[in-house]
Amino acid sequence: MSKSEVGLIGLGTMGAALALNIAEKGHAISVWNRTGSKTTAFADSAPDSFADRITPTQTLEDLVASLASPRAIILMVPAGDAVDQQIEALVPLLDPEDAIIDAGNANFRDTNRRMRDLTQPFLGIGVSGGEDGARHGPSIMGGGPRKTWDRVATILKDIAAKHDGEPCAEWLGDEGAGHFVKAVHNGIEYADMQLIAEAYGLMRDGLGMGPGDIADAFTRWNEGPLQSYLIEISAKVARATDVETGRPLLEIIEDAAGQKGTGRWTAIEAQHLAAPVPVIEAAVAARNMSARKAQRIELEQIFGRAPNSIPQGALSLDTIEQALICGKILCYSQGFDMLAAASQEFSWSLDLPAIARVWREGCIIRSAMLDDMAEALSKAPNHSLIASPFFADHMRRTHDSLRNMVSTAVRSGAPVPAHAAALAAFDTQRTTRGTANMIQGQRDFFGLHGFARTDDGRSDQHGPWGNT
Repeated sequence: MSKSEVGLIGLGTMGAALALNIAEKGHAISVWNRTGSKTTAFADSAPDSFADRITPTQTLEDLVASLASPRAIILMVPAGDAVDQQIEALVPLLDPEDAIIDAGNANFRDTNRRMRDLTQPFLGIGVSGGEDGARHGPSIMGGGPRKTWDRVATILKDIAAKHDGEPCAEWLGDEGAGHFVKAVHNGIEYADMQLIAEAYGLMRDGLGMGPGDIADAFTRWNEGPLQSYLIEISAKVARATDVETGRPLLEIIEDAAGQKGTGRWTAIEAQHLAAPVPVIEAAVAARNMSARKAQRIELEQIFGRAPNSIPQGALSLDTIEQALICGKILCYSQGFDMLAAASQEFSWSLDLPAIARVWREGCIIRSAMLDDMAEALSKAPNHSLIASPFFADHMRRTHDSLRNMVSTAVRSGAPVPAHAAALAAFDTQRTTRGTANMIQGQRDFFGLHGFARTDDGRSDQHGPWGNT
């Protein structure tokens, strides 16, 4: 009996979809799940056209024995302790050259630790695209030893999404680089979704538009610079009808957003790196506030609801669209700046254009802009995305719309935290002489931290505080 090319542990939603993808693309795979009946049911339900490429196993020993050496085993188990426990159970059964591949949403620091502690070859790969992506073609971000990636690259590139025939799967760097890039991807995803939600809120509450008209607006926008998976599905969500009540689905969805925590990781790591990502941070904070429904109800009773009504003619759909374009560019620019900071901090040599190309298909943030971003990052390395000629031109055309939208929303009591953060960041970034001199003066006053002079450049200077 021939042996499988790869093994997979964990047949939850994502694991099962990925296993089917691997088998359908022509690779023999062995699978194991802690609950044996789930393994059997999975194998029995596999399509006849490739079911013979799937080998179900009932023990870890059987899984390992069914694989060709040197073995490669993909873990699709919940991040955290479950991964460590699975590795601990698996390692005694493996040969020294057998590779473990964590394809879950792991914290990159956990991935770094596992690579240090394990003698086995270990990869951490970010997989984006949800269940549909895992089944039909995800975006795959690899991290770890390059020679280990090369061993399994054929399988990973075969199952990945394709953009003009090019697989959206790439080795990005050592250690936990793949999982770090996936976390930043998810942070951008949080921000992109929040920006879209704010545009939806302005249309719904500010302009009084119904779900159908909002769906039409998103559909039109998806034909221009905003063309993306998230805009596309936003139109579909806005147009959907609840099967139980016949009402627009958006009217009965509770306004409390869930999260798995990866966007929060991005915000935390950005602080460690001193890499400002205010749009992502605003999006994470907005999700946290959305979850505090009881508090929002209480405060509305105390203070009254924010007016959230825009005067007729004060804001147009075109202005909202242009503001959304501007906010999106600023959000992605901050994300790539964070990746550049991480690359330097951890000596990863991250290829930013390659990351943009990997995100072009399969992942949640896939969009038409990513082609232009990959080109811009190639032509202007070591510069922020917004400084590249192509996107600088976009910013010149759209930032007035962003300012008009934010100012109108603020005057009208419509919350737009992500757009406001984007605008504040843009204004700060293009201001040579800011206000941090006051902060440095304060720090020197109470802590003698020193400051640099503008006239001759001398540092470690102190003010005449003893004379005040």
